[in-house]
Amino acid sequence: MEIFLQANTWIALLTLTFLEIVLGIDNIIFISIAASKLPKNQVNKASKIGLFLAMIFRIIMLLGISYLISLKHPFYTINLSWLKIGITGQSIILFLGGIFLLYKSTSEIREKVEGIEHEQSSDKKKFSASLKMTIIQIVMIDIVFSFDSVLTAVGMTNGIKGALLIMITAVVVSMIIMMLFVTPVGQFVSKHPTIQMLALSFLILIGFMLITEGAHLSNAEIFNQKVGAIPKGYLYFAISFSLFVEFLNLKMRKNKKPVQIDKTNLHENE
Repeated sequence: MEIFLQANTWIALLTLTFLEIVLGIDNIIFISIAASKLPKNQVNKASKIGLFLAMIFRIIMLLGISYLISLKHPFYTINLSWLKIGITGQSIILFLGGIFLLYKSTSEIREKVEGIEHEQSSDKKKFSASLKMTIIQIVMIDIVFSFDSVLTAVGMTNGIKGALLIMITAVVVSMIIMMLFVTPVGQFVSKHPTIQMLALSFLILIGFMLITEGAHLSNAEIFNQKVGAIPKGYLYFAISFSLFVEFLNLKMRKNKKPVQIDKTNLHENE
């Protein structure tokens, strides 16, 4: 515990905790949307379970960090005239996670645009099955987000004494903070349809980012052009700016007073 007596440790811990919260926002959005289909008495339970599992996955991955790092070595190589790629474990996880996000997000958008309603049944078995399916979806995306988060954390704390303990502490603290806010965030997203569509659009962007990052980690070349990773800073800036504009729209709609019709003048005109 002597490392916590050093200023550098606290700087690294606070920075990493903030980073974990920022990287966990997309996870919260997915959990909120996935859980919104459940009965109201199941939503909070599914959200808390989802974040708890995310914390467990991150800690497990941190403890097995040497194995994660070994996944960057290609186990199969494709060398064609127009495609060169060295497939790695890391790239497969990110690629499949991106595909899943694209599929899930576009499916949700299609349902909302076409007005498909999810029937609410009183049958407890259906509630249980729905809850299990929701948790399975959350677990699948937790693995992808945890993988990306852990790789980023390892890069930030490389060379710092007691890095593993700092990373685990940051994960636990950030998850506790997110558990406190996941319910109000989920309620806010469910209450505002435009925020839901915006959030689903963000998930499409993040899915595409995961696919390109997986291709980048596998050193993919298409027609002799290397696939580069999309800088996360650009993506999160675009998301933050879009949210800011949408919040301004929400405030404007809230402050806009309905037009009052003078019934007396209407009768006189008649």
